[in-house]
Amino acid sequence: MKDLNLLFKEKNLKLTPQRYAIYKYLKSTKNHPSAESIYEELKEDYPTMSLATVYKTLKTLIELNLVQELNVGEDNFRFDANVDSHPHIFCLSCGRVDDVEGVNFTFLNKEIENYTDYSVDTHQLYFYGLCPKCKERGRK
Repeated sequence: MKDLNLLFKEKNLKLTPQRYAIYKYLKSTKNHPSAESIYEELKEDYPTMSLATVYKTLKTLIELNLVQELNVGEDNFRFDANVDSHPHIFCLSCGRVDDVEGVNFTFLNKEIENYTDYSVDTHQLYFYGLCPKCKERGRK
């Protein structure tokens, strides 16, 4: 994470142990946790860290393009350390969020430009359905 130190230094930011832990946690999971989930996961190791610190750190990580914020239609946002353009799928029953891998939708940027006066830089694409476990259980 030497590059992380350098990036923070270039932006005149301090890479605190809490900031590092939050980023490291997000890099280690594909669960797309909420800020509250991150806080719950890390509070035992960082008892002085507040939920406000988690939110501020996430905002900083987003501004540094190290994390992306996902809005899958819940009451809160989810976070993903994979900042490459990729779609997500949301389980309407249990709330699980997964990456959709192996499919490239970047062609959509140019397609949308053909239908609008916009110059498209990026997009977020979400799919909604039932995850395998909820399908198996017959949940709706």
